[in-house]
Amino acid sequence: MARVRSQDTKPERLLRKTLTALCARYRLQRGDLPGKPDVVMPGRKLVFFVHGCFWHGHDCARGSRVPKANRDYWLAKVARNKARDAAALAALSAAGWCVETVWECEMKNTGALKERLARILDQAAARALPSRT
Repeated sequence: MARVRSQDTKPERLLRKTLTALCARYRLQRGDLPGKPDVVMPGRKLVFFVHGCFWHGHDCARGSRVPKANRDYWLAKVARNKARDAAALAALSAAGWCVETVWECEMKNTGALKERLARILDQAAARALPSRT
C-alpha cells in the first residue's frame, strides 16, 4: 500500500481542473484541519474531500466490491476509513465548515460534476454573503 498516493491523485487533479474552470480559488491539503481536506476554500468555509470508492466504502459497484484474498482485513480497513471520515466530517461541521465529498465514480461524468460543483459554489457564496436587513 506504500504505492497508493494520498495526494495529487488523478481524481483530485480533475476536481481542481473543474474548480479552476469555474473560476474558483482554493487551497490544497490544509493539514491544520481535521481529516486534511483535499481542497479548501477558506473564504467560503467550504472543504472538499475526494474519496476513492474502494478505499472509503462507497455504495457503488466498485466500492461494494471486497477482495477475495484477506477479506477480513479489507473489511476492517474500510470500516476504519469510514469511521475516520465520519469523525473528520463531524469535527469540520462543528467548526462551521461546509463539507462536500466527491466520489471517484462521480468523476466519470464531467458535465454532471461541473454542474454539481457550480451549484455547491453558488450555495457557498450565498451563505458567505452578509445579510442586508
